[in-house]
Amino acid sequence: MSLVLYRKYRAQNFDELIGQEHITKILKNAVKSNQLSHAYLFVGSRGTGKTSTARILAKAVNCTNLGKDGNPCNECDICKGITNGNFLDLVEIDAASNRGIDQIRELKEKIEFSPTEGKYKIYIIDEVHMLTTEAFNALLKTLEEPPSHVIFILATTEVHKLPATILSRCQRYDFRLGSDKEIMEVINRSAKGEGMKVEAKAKKLIIKNARGSYRDALSLLDVVFSGQSGKDKNITEEEVRTLLGLPDIEMV
Repeated sequence: MSLVLYRKYRAQNFDELIGQEHITKILKNAVKSNQLSHAYLFVGSRGTGKTSTARILAKAVNCTNLGKDGNPCNECDICKGITNGNFLDLVEIDAASNRGIDQIRELKEKIEFSPTEGKYKIYIIDEVHMLTTEAFNALLKTLEEPPSHVIFILATTEVHKLPATILSRCQRYDFRLGSDKEIMEVINRSAKGEGMKVEAKAKKLIIKNARGSYRDALSLLDVVFSGQSGKDKNITEEEVRTLLGLPDIEMV
Protein backbone atom coordinates (compact mmCIF):
# COMPACT_ATOMS: atom_id res chain seq x y z
CA MET A 1 0.00 0.00 0.00
CA SER A 2 1.74 3.12 -1.20
CA LEU A 3 -0.70 5.49 0.50
CA VAL A 4 -1.93 5.35 4.07
CA LEU A 5 -5.55 4.22 4.10
CA TYR A 6 -7.13 7.44 5.30
CA ARG A 7 -5.59 9.25 2.34
CA LYS A 8 -6.21 6.47 -0.16
CA TYR A 9 -9.89 6.26 0.77
CA ARG A 10 -10.50 9.94 1.51
CA ALA A 11 -13.96 11.03 0.32
CA GLN A 12 -13.83 12.80 -3.05
CA ASN A 13 -17.41 14.07 -3.24
CA PHE A 14 -20.17 15.00 -0.79
CA ASP A 15 -21.96 11.65 -1.13
CA GLU A 16 -18.85 9.73 -0.04
CA LEU A 17 -18.74 11.59 3.29
CA ILE A 18 -20.16 9.17 5.83
CA GLY A 19 -22.07 10.39 8.86
CA GLN A 20 -22.23 14.10 7.99
CA GLU A 21 -25.35 14.16 5.81
CA HIS A 22 -26.79 17.05 7.84
CA ILE A 23 -23.88 19.14 6.53
CA THR A 24 -23.42 17.82 3.01
CA LYS A 25 -27.09 18.32 2.13
CA ILE A 26 -26.87 22.03 2.96
CA LEU A 27 -23.54 22.49 1.18
CA LYS A 28 -24.74 20.77 -1.99
CA ASN A 29 -27.81 22.99 -2.10
CA ALA A 30 -25.67 26.08 -1.52
CA VAL A 31 -23.39 25.13 -4.40
CA LYS A 32 -26.28 24.37 -6.76
CA SER A 33 -28.06 27.63 -5.98
CA ASN A 34 -24.83 29.64 -5.81
CA GLN A 35 -25.79 30.82 -2.32
CA LEU A 36 -22.29 30.60 -0.93
CA SER A 37 -20.97 32.07 2.30
CA HIS A 38 -17.70 33.99 2.27
CA ALA A 39 -16.59 32.22 5.47
CA TYR A 40 -17.31 28.75 6.83
CA LEU A 41 -16.41 27.30 10.22
CA PHE A 42 -16.12 23.51 10.49
CA VAL A 43 -16.20 22.33 14.11
CA GLY A 44 -15.61 18.81 15.38
CA SER A 45 -13.27 16.21 16.83
CA ARG A 46 -10.24 15.11 14.84
CA GLY A 47 -10.83 12.61 12.09
CA THR A 48 -14.49 13.46 11.48
CA GLY A 49 -14.10 14.77 7.93
CA LYS A 50 -13.58 18.52 8.29
CA THR A 51 -10.60 18.77 5.94
CA SER A 52 -12.11 16.33 3.44
CA THR A 53 -15.32 18.37 3.36
CA ALA A 54 -13.36 21.59 2.91
CA ARG A 55 -11.51 20.17 -0.09
CA ILE A 56 -14.71 18.81 -1.63
CA LEU A 57 -16.35 22.22 -1.22
CA ALA A 58 -13.30 23.80 -2.87
CA LYS A 59 -13.77 21.43 -5.79
CA ALA A 60 -17.51 22.01 -6.07
CA VAL A 61 -17.35 25.81 -6.20
CA ASN A 62 -14.64 25.68 -8.88
CA CYS A 63 -15.65 22.57 -10.85
CA THR A 64 -16.12 23.18 -14.58
CA ASN A 65 -18.50 20.23 -14.92
CA LEU A 66 -20.53 20.37 -11.70
CA GLY A 67 -23.10 17.60 -11.27
CA LYS A 68 -26.78 18.46 -11.07
CA ASP A 69 -26.74 17.19 -7.48
CA GLY A 70 -24.01 19.65 -6.47
CA ASN A 71 -21.18 17.14 -6.45
CA PRO A 72 -17.86 17.93 -8.16
CA CYS A 73 -17.10 15.85 -11.24
CA ASN A 74 -13.59 14.80 -10.13
CA GLU A 75 -12.68 14.64 -13.82
CA CYS A 76 -11.98 18.25 -14.82
CA ASP A 77 -8.50 19.74 -14.49
CA ILE A 78 -9.51 21.75 -11.42
CA CYS A 79 -10.93 18.75 -9.54
CA LYS A 80 -7.88 16.68 -10.40
CA GLY A 81 -5.61 19.53 -9.35
CA ILE A 82 -7.25 19.71 -5.92
CA THR A 83 -7.11 15.92 -5.52
CA ASN A 84 -3.41 15.92 -6.43
CA GLY A 85 -2.62 18.96 -4.28
CA ASN A 86 -1.44 21.24 -7.09
CA PHE A 87 -4.39 23.61 -7.61
CA LEU A 88 -2.95 27.10 -7.25
CA ASP A 89 -6.16 28.72 -5.97
CA LEU A 90 -6.44 26.43 -2.94
CA VAL A 91 -4.27 27.47 -0.01
CA GLU A 92 -4.15 25.30 3.11
CA ILE A 93 -2.69 26.80 6.26
CA ASP A 94 -1.90 24.85 9.42
CA ALA A 95 -2.48 27.42 12.15
CA ALA A 96 -0.68 25.21 14.65
CA SER A 97 2.54 25.87 12.72
CA ASN A 98 1.74 29.29 11.18
CA ARG A 99 -0.03 31.07 14.00
CA GLY A 100 1.44 34.56 13.96
CA ILE A 101 0.34 37.92 12.63
CA ASP A 102 3.01 37.90 9.90
CA GLN A 103 1.39 34.88 8.24
CA ILE A 104 -2.05 36.52 8.32
CA ARG A 105 -0.67 39.78 6.95
CA GLU A 106 0.90 37.85 4.08
CA LEU A 107 -2.44 36.14 3.45
CA LYS A 108 -4.25 39.50 3.40
CA GLU A 109 -1.81 40.87 0.83
CA LYS A 110 -2.30 37.92 -1.52
CA ILE A 111 -6.09 37.55 -1.43
CA GLU A 112 -6.60 40.73 -3.41
CA PHE A 113 -5.20 39.03 -6.50
CA SER A 114 -7.73 37.29 -8.74
CA PRO A 115 -7.79 33.48 -8.94
CA THR A 116 -5.23 31.95 -11.28
CA GLU A 117 -7.15 28.87 -12.40
CA GLY A 118 -10.61 28.74 -10.87
CA LYS A 119 -13.57 30.94 -10.07
CA TYR A 120 -12.74 31.20 -6.36
CA LYS A 121 -9.62 31.29 -4.23
CA ILE A 122 -10.14 29.02 -1.24
CA TYR A 123 -8.27 29.46 2.03
CA ILE A 124 -8.50 26.52 4.43
CA ILE A 125 -7.13 27.38 7.88
CA ASP A 126 -6.85 24.22 9.96
CA GLU A 127 -6.69 24.32 13.77
CA VAL A 128 -7.65 27.98 13.53
CA HIS A 129 -7.99 28.24 17.32
CA MET A 130 -4.16 28.17 17.49
CA LEU A 131 -3.81 31.64 15.97
CA THR A 132 -2.51 34.35 18.28
CA THR A 133 -4.76 37.18 19.45
CA GLU A 134 -2.90 39.57 17.14
CA ALA A 135 -3.42 37.21 14.20
CA PHE A 136 -7.15 36.92 14.96
CA ASN A 137 -7.46 40.69 15.05
CA ALA A 138 -5.68 40.97 11.70
CA LEU A 139 -8.01 38.36 10.22
CA LEU A 140 -11.25 39.99 11.41
CA LYS A 141 -11.64 42.67 8.76
CA THR A 142 -10.78 40.27 5.97
CA LEU A 143 -13.34 37.74 7.21
CA GLU A 144 -15.99 40.43 7.37
CA GLU A 145 -15.43 41.86 3.90
CA PRO A 146 -13.30 39.53 1.77
CA PRO A 147 -13.00 40.01 -1.99
CA SER A 148 -15.89 38.40 -3.88
CA HIS A 149 -13.54 35.76 -5.31
CA VAL A 150 -12.39 34.49 -1.89
CA ILE A 151 -13.92 31.84 0.38
CA PHE A 152 -12.51 31.05 3.82
CA ILE A 153 -12.97 27.65 5.44
CA LEU A 154 -11.83 27.57 9.06
CA ALA A 155 -11.56 24.25 10.90
CA THR A 156 -11.19 23.66 14.62
CA THR A 157 -11.35 20.96 17.26
CA GLU A 158 -11.65 23.55 20.05
CA VAL A 159 -14.30 26.07 19.09
CA HIS A 160 -14.47 27.45 22.65
CA LYS A 161 -11.04 29.03 22.06
CA LEU A 162 -12.26 31.17 19.15
CA PRO A 163 -13.13 34.83 19.75
CA ALA A 164 -16.83 35.67 19.46
CA THR A 165 -15.94 38.16 16.75
CA ILE A 166 -14.64 35.32 14.56
CA LEU A 167 -17.63 33.08 15.28
CA SER A 168 -20.09 35.79 14.29
CA ARG A 169 -18.48 36.18 10.88
CA CYS A 170 -18.71 32.52 9.86
CA GLN A 171 -21.37 30.04 8.84
CA ARG A 172 -20.87 27.23 11.35
CA TYR A 173 -21.18 23.47 10.79
CA ASP A 174 -20.74 20.91 13.57
CA PHE A 175 -19.29 17.52 12.59
CA ARG A 176 -20.43 14.43 14.48
CA LEU A 177 -18.31 11.58 15.72
CA GLY A 178 -19.03 8.43 13.76
CA SER A 179 -21.44 5.84 15.13
CA ASP A 180 -20.32 2.21 15.36
CA LYS A 181 -22.34 1.47 12.21
CA GLU A 182 -20.73 4.35 10.31
CA ILE A 183 -17.20 3.41 11.37
CA MET A 184 -18.00 -0.17 10.34
CA GLU A 185 -18.95 1.09 6.87
CA VAL A 186 -15.58 2.80 6.52
CA ILE A 187 -13.73 -0.34 7.65
CA ASN A 188 -15.69 -2.57 5.26
CA ARG A 189 -15.08 -0.27 2.29
CA SER A 190 -11.34 -0.08 2.94
CA ALA A 191 -10.96 -3.80 3.65
CA LYS A 192 -12.75 -4.64 0.41
CA GLY A 193 -10.55 -2.23 -1.52
CA GLU A 194 -7.41 -3.84 -0.09
CA GLY A 195 -8.64 -7.41 -0.62
CA MET A 196 -8.57 -8.12 3.12
CA LYS A 197 -11.13 -9.87 5.32
CA VAL A 198 -11.65 -8.63 8.86
CA GLU A 199 -13.54 -10.84 11.30
CA ALA A 200 -16.53 -9.32 13.10
CA LYS A 201 -14.86 -9.29 16.54
CA ALA A 202 -11.74 -7.72 15.04
CA LYS A 203 -13.86 -4.95 13.51
CA LYS A 204 -15.55 -4.30 16.85
CA LEU A 205 -12.16 -3.96 18.53
CA ILE A 206 -10.99 -1.42 15.95
CA ILE A 207 -14.27 0.50 16.26
CA LYS A 208 -13.95 0.63 20.05
CA ASN A 209 -10.42 2.04 19.88
CA ALA A 210 -11.25 4.52 17.10
CA ARG A 211 -13.65 6.31 19.49
CA GLY A 212 -15.78 7.75 16.72
CA SER A 213 -12.90 9.01 14.55
CA TYR A 214 -13.03 7.81 10.95
CA ARG A 215 -9.36 8.67 10.46
CA ASP A 216 -8.29 6.84 13.61
CA ALA A 217 -10.21 3.75 12.49
CA LEU A 218 -8.34 3.74 9.18
CA SER A 219 -5.01 4.45 10.90
CA LEU A 220 -5.55 1.43 13.16
CA LEU A 221 -6.59 -0.66 10.17
CA ASP A 222 -3.43 0.49 8.38
CA VAL A 223 -1.26 -0.83 11.21
CA VAL A 224 -3.09 -4.16 11.15
CA PHE A 225 -2.87 -4.53 7.37
CA SER A 226 0.82 -3.60 7.37
CA GLY A 227 1.47 -6.25 9.98
CA GLN A 228 -0.17 -8.80 7.73
CA SER A 229 2.12 -8.13 4.77
CA GLY A 230 2.61 -11.37 2.84
CA LYS A 231 0.51 -13.35 5.32
CA ASP A 232 -3.03 -14.67 5.44
CA LYS A 233 -5.48 -11.95 4.44
CA ASN A 234 -8.01 -12.86 7.13
CA ILE A 235 -7.71 -10.57 10.17
CA THR A 236 -8.70 -12.02 13.54
CA GLU A 237 -9.42 -10.36 16.88
CA GLU A 238 -6.27 -11.89 18.36
CA GLU A 239 -4.15 -10.45 15.56
CA VAL A 240 -5.65 -6.99 16.07
CA ARG A 241 -4.85 -7.13 19.78
CA THR A 242 -1.29 -8.23 19.08
CA LEU A 243 -0.57 -5.75 16.29
CA LEU A 244 -2.10 -2.79 18.14
CA GLY A 245 -0.52 -3.71 21.46
CA LEU A 246 -3.88 -4.16 23.19
CA PRO A 247 -4.25 -6.29 26.34
CA ASP A 248 -5.67 -9.80 26.09
CA ILE A 249 -9.30 -10.25 27.08
CA GLU A 250 -8.22 -12.15 30.21
CA MET A 251 -6.21 -9.12 31.35
CA VAL A 252 -9.02 -6.59 30.89
